[in-house]
Amino acid sequence: MTFNRVFIGVAWPYANGPLHLGHAAGSLLPPDIFSRYHRLRGREVLMVSGSDEHGTPITVTADKRKVTPAQVADEYHREHVKTLERFGIQFDLFFRTSDTHHKEVVWDIFNKLLEKGLIYKKEIVALFCGQCSRFLPDRYVEGKCPHCASVDARGDQCDACGKPLDPTDLKEPKCKLCGSTPGPRTTEHFFFKLSALQQDLENYISDKKHWRAGTINFTRNWLKEGLRDRAITRDLQWGVEIPLPGYDTKRIYVWFEAVIGYLSTSREWARRKGAPNDWERFWKDPSVRSYYFLGKDNIPFHTIIWPAILHGYGGLNLPYDVPANEFLSFAGEKFSKSKGIGIELPAYLDRFDADAMRYYLTINMPELHDTDFTWEEFVRKNNDELVGTLGNFVNRVLTFTFKNFGMVPAAAEEEELDREATRMIESTYHNVEKHLEACQFKPAMKEVMNLAQFGNRFIDTKAPWKLLREDKTRCGGALYVCLRLTKALAMLVYPFLPFSGRKLWKMLGEEGDIGQSSWEDGKKALAQDRKLPKPDTLFKKLELADVLGISAKPESGGKMAPAPAKDAAGKAGAPQMPQPPAAQSSPEESGAWFDKALIRIGKVLEVSPHPSADKLLVAKIDLGTETRQIVAGMRMHYKPDEMLGKHVAVIVNLEPAKLRGMESQGMMFAFDDEKAEGKRIALVVPASEVKTGERVLALGRPAVQQAPSMGIKDFQKAEMRGAAVTALQGEKAVLAMPGRTLEASVNPNFKIGLKVAVLLADTPAVLVTESGVPLVPEREIADGSKIR
Repeated sequence: MTFNRVFIGVAWPYANGPLHLGHAAGSLLPPDIFSRYHRLRGREVLMVSGSDEHGTPITVTADKRKVTPAQVADEYHREHVKTLERFGIQFDLFFRTSDTHHKEVVWDIFNKLLEKGLIYKKEIVALFCGQCSRFLPDRYVEGKCPHCASVDARGDQCDACGKPLDPTDLKEPKCKLCGSTPGPRTTEHFFFKLSALQQDLENYISDKKHWRAGTINFTRNWLKEGLRDRAITRDLQWGVEIPLPGYDTKRIYVWFEAVIGYLSTSREWARRKGAPNDWERFWKDPSVRSYYFLGKDNIPFHTIIWPAILHGYGGLNLPYDVPANEFLSFAGEKFSKSKGIGIELPAYLDRFDADAMRYYLTINMPELHDTDFTWEEFVRKNNDELVGTLGNFVNRVLTFTFKNFGMVPAAAEEEELDREATRMIESTYHNVEKHLEACQFKPAMKEVMNLAQFGNRFIDTKAPWKLLREDKTRCGGALYVCLRLTKALAMLVYPFLPFSGRKLWKMLGEEGDIGQSSWEDGKKALAQDRKLPKPDTLFKKLELADVLGISAKPESGGKMAPAPAKDAAGKAGAPQMPQPPAAQSSPEESGAWFDKALIRIGKVLEVSPHPSADKLLVAKIDLGTETRQIVAGMRMHYKPDEMLGKHVAVIVNLEPAKLRGMESQGMMFAFDDEKAEGKRIALVVPASEVKTGERVLALGRPAVQQAPSMGIKDFQKAEMRGAAVTALQGEKAVLAMPGRTLEASVNPNFKIGLKVAVLLADTPAVLVTESGVPLVPEREIADGSKIR
């Protein structure tokens, strides 16, 4: 079937944090390449997405920040729009689920399915947290997966095995807010009758032989197990309201209403352009091909749930293809906004060109299997391939031609190698088209780079620098063929690298915007004797030291570490730690203090508010061989139950002190971000399981043998701060914090991106337990935060 119109739906990112490279590789970059290609082919394209503002990750973030979900959603929706533009992702409309027009479409579908008997009411048992006095939606519950026994499954899905879940499915469930164990309680909800659509969906996927193996197999397995009716409402105050009276405390749940965003955004796009029925051309014409781009964790929502909703509603196109990507991981872990794992796009774009990352993510795209991101490979691909192959060829051609001709030289009589160049252009075009039509972006990009490699061989063989002296006409003819190759490369590379493709098009003196040109224009002859503008560098070489540190792990809070200092020549040098400000203690004093400190890992047994101080908490802490009472000024930052059961770092040879009448027999360590609005505190904790009572050591410094009692004034001589691990070389690591970088010894428990506690002594040293576990912040905290 021929087609002239393409609909592209892109998975909606949650508006609970910055976009990261996992979003780009999984669901943002592939459809942008696909869209740009089809527009060049002259097809009508409608590409839509938006911010998913009603997912429970937004409410979880809001709860942590003590702000409203609307504030969180507004903040990140605005940021998403800016980031997408900077990264070159071009939507016809990037909408939001909080918009009234979206709600109206959701209500229309809800009512239609209700009339058809595909939505019904039913009493169910849901998890209720007595401590928080609320029902717990999926993301508010974590526990053990009933299918694969993963211990950190969420109430909506297990990332380890990909199975969708309900909170009541989890074994050993825990409330994410307070850590207590929720219990079952009866509540009434609306259900979508998926079971009634089983056969329709089996018929729907029966001819989907063009789907990726992972997508079709995942879908078939779901259907093989038999579809179960699913609740489409939750006990929430944030989300799309139920369009019926008497349900003020419930909302339509995100997995049902967010996918409807593809339709509501299409209708809003038509309304805004003054043609309110124009959306129908993409949704009701059976010749239109509808593609949905997403990560593999979203497969069932787009191959079963959304098609079921569309089928039940009637009269609208079902997905033609769902090219779901596998996961891009970072240091072996899946990118995750909620867990803070990844590399944030805004941080990257603040420092480097979008196309460098677009190239790397394309050539390393997880189309058929998970792939891992490393800064080392990113720099190598950029320097060896983008700069060394593509950039090198076009720079050689344009610089030499501009210098010696100043214009497009005349074509000469063709030689066999010239004809081979024409065949290579045609062959590359054919292969790139074949791959892009099938949503195969990585092999398509390889074809483009193969043409650039041919171009380098061509110019080496022709040697125009020799021909310039011997036969300027033949030299001009050789350069004309080189410019034809360059023009083809500009067009071929544009869908992948739009900023570079557009720049290269202009350096060839071509008129108009390449994005408004025709795909076939890249193969057309150049206007001879046309003046060429002065060429400019297309790509920049990168230094590994300059990119290390733009990472986010649970321990690093997503902050971008500064680049290492550069020498007078502008080259990145070895990390240097500047002298500390005069107001701080000297490194010698800091080290001498630590060598006399006895620090152990204690387990918090009890916590209660101080009876006569509203900023103090009183904690009972097990230190392995004894229990101590510690009074801490953390009441404004931690609820008592948030500290229960945690392992914390405690200095035990501090002189006892009375705080508002209660004795404190030591002190817990905490990161203190003084610059954060309202201040922010995070307990210093081990990065993984340890034994209660373990000593805390500074790697590279001798353990304390004698630990005399010390006063608080001695403690104030110490300087310890949080720093992010930005590079690892054997047993050494580069650590970064605002305004400084430093080097310290580490062990195999350290990973790039980990935020660690560092003693700023004469030789900086990271803090670890006796078993070698690094000490890290218990919650998100800024790099450089002081440990008190």
